[in-house]
Amino acid sequence: MRLALFNDNLPGIVDADDIVDVSSMLEPWPAHRGGPWSRWLEDGADQAPLADALASGVLPRVPLAAVRLRAPLPRPGKIIAAPVNYLDHKLEMSEQKTIAEYGVFLKANSSVIGPGDTIRLPYSDRRTDQEGELGIVIGEGGRGIAVKDALRHVAGYTAVLDISVRSTEDRSTRKSFDTFTPLGPWIVTADEAGDADDLQLDCWVAGDHRQSVSTAEMIFGVAELVAYASSVMSLYPGDVIASGTPKGVGPLSDGDEVRLIVERVGTLTVSVSDSGAIRYGDRPIPQTTSATSTS
Repeated sequence: MRLALFNDNLPGIVDADDIVDVSSMLEPWPAHRGGPWSRWLEDGADQAPLADALASGVLPRVPLAAVRLRAPLPRPGKIIAAPVNYLDHKLEMSEQKTIAEYGVFLKANSSVIGPGDTIRLPYSDRRTDQEGELGIVIGEGGRGIAVKDALRHVAGYTAVLDISVRSTEDRSTRKSFDTFTPLGPWIVTADEAGDADDLQLDCWVAGDHRQSVSTAEMIFGVAELVAYASSVMSLYPGDVIASGTPKGVGPLSDGDEVRLIVERVGTLTVSVSDSGAIRYGDRPIPQTTSATSTS
């Protein structure tokens, strides 16, 4: 199944060129608390009632082209990201280490936007790059998950852009600006996606084909990523793991269109704007002061 949010964050199942409105079957759940698919994942992610209703043909449907898609998980519980999970990206960035040494890091869940939304560049004088990635959506939570059991904890997959400012701060800061995690266009359930360690990923920026790779080239595959992340922190339904980017990252500019295609998952397209960007030196940082003891 392809699980989407559309218009005013209504849940829908994408069926060929239509979207089937399943809002009558799911408990309403506001976007700031994760949206209805997040609640569905927490409640066990039972596909059977949805499949039966879809087959019955009684639910309303509208052409996919006539709706506005939203991020399927507008506020994930947490976004766990994998740095340097492709060897070609390690060479490209002149990194000395990979995910095996760096571990994972967290991105703010407030950085999520959806299809058709706009990445906002924060600085006018610092490079900001695109990083196209496969997103792993957790269904069944857990802690200390074994590699052999990890895939049963995966509900599905989505496309993720990990947007990154090249500056001095740590990864969590540089990658957590609002709009820095485009996600979508929907969640493809694990049974439909098939082997996620063998998916083609391609990313274009302003028509330039920058990234092209198979997820088979990942250093840690899907099961290893889930197991490793769960060795550090408990995973919960609706958490998203961004699995890392291959070579081909590059700067974004005002007016660019970014298009990410993940095979058997979907196409995520967003735009870029520098409206409101400031100089890096003008960012609000604490001023150093000296304190004098008078005791």
